Amino acid sequence: MNITRFTSKGFLIPGLISLVILIALVTLPFYGSLYNVIMVTSILMYIILTVSWVLFSGPTGYMSLATAAFFGIGIYASAIFLPNTGAILPLLVVVVIGGLVSSLVALGVGALTLRLRGIYFAIFTFGLVVLILELGNWWEHTVTHTRGRFVMLVDNDVIFYIMLAIFVLLMLTTYLIRRSKFGLAMRSIGENEEAAAHIGVNVTMVKVITFAISAFFMGAAGVIWATKLTYVDPYVAFNPLFSFMPVLMAIFGGMGQIYGPVIGAVIFAYLQEKLQTEFPYYYMLIFGFVLVAAILYLPDGLIGLIQKLWRLIRRWRKGGAAKQDANT
Repeated sequence: MNITRFTSKGFLIPGLISLVILIALVTLPFYGSLYNVIMVTSILMYIILTVSWVLFSGPTGYMSLATAAFFGIGIYASAIFLPNTGAILPLLVVVVIGGLVSSLVALGVGALTLRLRGIYFAIFTFGLVVLILELGNWWEHTVTHTRGRFVMLVDNDVIFYIMLAIFVLLMLTTYLIRRSKFGLAMRSIGENEEAAAHIGVNVTMVKVITFAISAFFMGAAGVIWATKLTYVDPYVAFNPLFSFMPVLMAIFGGMGQIYGPVIGAVIFAYLQEKLQTEFPYYYMLIFGFVLVAAILYLPDGLIGLIQKLWRLIRRWRKGGAAKQDANT
């Protein structure tokens, strides 16, 4: 009975839907326009940042605002190893390097700061973004005497497929972690950290490792994103917007299910693209109203709203069926 339930509802239908979406994405460059490829690449980037943030902050309850720091490290790895004068290392190698450097930084930062809780951790992680940004500015102005760097041009289809590969790997990692004992330990930390420690969970180790895993994907996405920008400087690479957008996208979509942050990132990234194109002077104001409305009226995100509506429909159906049986 449990096997049938797992096969039909828990895996088969979501698996088929995921497979259809993946096939559509893989074949997009063959039937979609260049604009569609570039737009979907941007959406995939935001999905990676959002799901990576949820991978750590969702189950543990720690509000990290360090996304821009790890993403920016990946961008600068691309600027160093993929200059416009010619690649020093192959693109895929640089993607791995950017992810590993971000992960190592996250290990160090996490080991020092993940004993902090609540607002203190959030403030420190955002301070990390500002610190790295200012260090980057100081280094370029004082040491290298430069203002930004040009990155090697890469074909849009190549950028798209590498970003898609990072997305698929991230989703598989998130799925496996959520259904492992490690994921159970993370959720226990989020529910009651003291109780988790008392039952034998190595709380600090679990938090630090998860923090580093999420940073890896942020850094890897930053590397390939830089090749789309072609020019980067500290203000571009460590833009604080990249720390706040994933949080808002995750809240909008809902963090209860693995697909909630994906839906939130898709809608918000598409909305941002359209508003920025059609209303360049007012899009931030409109975007702000949408964000406030989502936070006020969708506390559980879109997924929570859909689940509530589905429960109401089921109750209505059961009530209708009960009345029909009573009449007969």
